[in-house]
Amino acid sequence: RRFWGWLNAVFNKVDYERIQAVGPDRAASEWLLRCGALVRYQGYQKWQQDYNGLPTGPLGKYKIEAINATDSCIMYRGFDYLDGLEHVTEIKLQKCIYIQDECLQRLSETKNLQKSLLQLQIISCGNVTDKGIIALHKLTNLEYLYLSDLPGIREKETTVQVLRQALPNLELELDLE
Repeated sequence: RRFWGWLNAVFNKVDYERIQAVGPDRAASEWLLRCGALVRYQGYQKWQQDYNGLPTGPLGKYKIEAINATDSCIMYRGFDYLDGLEHVTEIKLQKCIYIQDECLQRLSETKNLQKSLLQLQIISCGNVTDKGIIALHKLTNLEYLYLSDLPGIREKETTVQVLRQALPNLELELDLE
């Protein structure tokens, strides 16, 4: 178990030179796919899941529009890859064992995501608590939030109230028991 934690930390290490060399969307795609997540590019229906099949083309041609991190090993350490992404409208975090409150805080403080992110799903991420969910209030353009199977959420009513107050236009769907 320790070995996998170490290996996943290696996969999440941010390579700032790589971001400079290939652009934020390509570098983030490589990080996400290396960690087992999927990405979908603007103007495309198909999810990209094969690291070796990443599309090539002129710098900046492929812009990440959606991230599906189901069963992936993404962790806080790699979240600097998200900074340069300007077109991400949806993110799904499902069964992500390394996602915790600090990750959600970091997500909500990412300036580009504050502008672009419209839909967020957080499902079966056992290390997420009320604190992490409340931190999402900085995602001011968020239109839809789905929360399911989050045992760390203990103050459901208070958390929902804080989010509804901060984000009055948010459609909030809950499956928490």
